[in-house]
Amino acid sequence: MRNQIAAANWKMNLTITQAEELLNTLLQQPKQLSDHQKVVFAVPFPYLPLAKSKVDGHTNYFVAAQNCSNKKSGAYTGETSAEMLQSLGVEYVVLGHSERREYFSESHAMLAEKVNIALDYSLTPIFCCGEPLNIREAGTQNSYVEVQLKESLFHLSAEQIQKIVIAYEPIWAIGTGKTATADQAQEMHAHLRKVLSDKYGKEVADTISILYGGSVKGSNAKDIFSKPDVDGGLVGGASLVAGDFVQIIDALK
Repeated sequence: MRNQIAAANWKMNLTITQAEELLNTLLQQPKQLSDHQKVVFAVPFPYLPLAKSKVDGHTNYFVAAQNCSNKKSGAYTGETSAEMLQSLGVEYVVLGHSERREYFSESHAMLAEKVNIALDYSLTPIFCCGEPLNIREAGTQNSYVEVQLKESLFHLSAEQIQKIVIAYEPIWAIGTGKTATADQAQEMHAHLRKVLSDKYGKEVADTISILYGGSVKGSNAKDIFSKPDVDGGLVGGASLVAGDFVQIIDALK
């Protein structure tokens, strides 16, 4: 079975005290995960060492950065390199989140560079793709996300692409309270898998985890995750609430 992943994206939230309390609560009695189930905490940069120290010793619990630079090193004040993340023992990095694309003008080409450098330093990219409301309303969401994959990922070899986790995030359903139906999520995930299959073959495409990232909550996770091409979630607001995130972990296939 493909890896089933509950990834918490804390975004720019919590003080260090709040972060430690949340991690302690979630890890005091961690769910016994099957080999194919993983929990990933994408925490703000200052909290990476804390999160790493907390998850160490807990099987299949990991830490992610929320971004990294497309440069190896140098005079880039305020940036964080993939090499720095590797040196902290971080295993995952979220790349191409819609907020990074919108607020920081990250292009397909820049994201391709970030994917490359993350892989160079043995980080697993959680690569985000998804459409805004006007694209969904126009009915062109399939071609829109297809371009995102092709422009940023399709330079990779078949071996490399299997090291990527994809997160589909309908931008119109992030932080709005709106949620794509489970059937809408499945429809897009199946399309993404077909796009991957057309490029790399069905066998490769069937190994790649595709997460859903649009207002996943404890109350809807089981329904969404039950779909055959949905392999878990990239969770925002609900990941800041211990009870909700536990329900989301429990909903993994």
